[in-house]
Amino acid sequence: MNRLAALLGADRPVLLDGGMGTLLQDSGLEDGAPGELWNLENQDAVRAAHTAYADAGSRILTTNTFGGTRPRLDMHGLGDRLAEVNRNAARVARSVAEPHGLLVAGDLGPTGELLAPLGTMTPEEAQAIFAEQLAGLVEGGIDLVLVETLSDLAEADAALAAARDVAPDLPVVVTMSFDTNVRTMMGVRPADAVAHLAAAGVDAVGANCGRGPAEMELIAAEMVEARTGDVLLVAQSNAGLPQVVGDHFEYDATPADLAAHAQRLAGLGIDLVGGCCGSTPAHIAAMRATLAPA
Repeated sequence: MNRLAALLGADRPVLLDGGMGTLLQDSGLEDGAPGELWNLENQDAVRAAHTAYADAGSRILTTNTFGGTRPRLDMHGLGDRLAEVNRNAARVARSVAEPHGLLVAGDLGPTGELLAPLGTMTPEEAQAIFAEQLAGLVEGGIDLVLVETLSDLAEADAALAAARDVAPDLPVVVTMSFDTNVRTMMGVRPADAVAHLAAAGVDAVGANCGRGPAEMELIAAEMVEARTGDVLLVAQSNAGLPQVVGDHFEYDATPADLAAHAQRLAGLGIDLVGGCCGSTPAHIAAMRATLAPA
């Protein structure tokens, strides 16, 4: 049986959480500072963000580790504290998940490097980068692995290999960002991702980020058409597109917009739905209300 399906039970769709950066910035994270820094310096704010999503109805909380690989942490002088950053993040999420009866997803974002032949990174180097981060997350107590916002299937393969090495018993979810004419930056189509990753043995495959709910629904339909075996499907759209409002950006999809979007995704047969950039606990709560059984 699909390992993630076994963890989740029969109810579908399962509600994920939304954006983390938005909440941390609202709590005072400085522009340009990595959110992962607060896994070291302001765990209360990270815990509050997780709690807000738990209260909104999320069944899975995502660790604050999107930029938790060594190349990304090195950009901010945090590479030497990689294990601590990731371990703390998992423990903070776990401290909220346990009393609410929720699951914790250990979040791995892209390395930020291009794999050969377009770049210089080898698959083995990418695998080692993901494995190093994942070791800290596993030590902190995650329930599943979430690899998100990828563009390259080779990078997805490297992350999956790392998960098999470091956390062989944990379910693995991989989502890609189809933001270039319904393809990833590397030209991968939704159907390609589903076919490749299902064959590779992931428990769930899907899409996150992108250009908003309407395009996400097109992507979701293509993924449903390409579904094989018992693989689960995931969709986490941005809350629309960012608009300049005064001296900052605001995303243009309201909680009601994402609630209607979640209902359409459920109708398509998507198994796990949530939000990405710009989405907040208010968006997730609205999605929960529309997805709640009558």
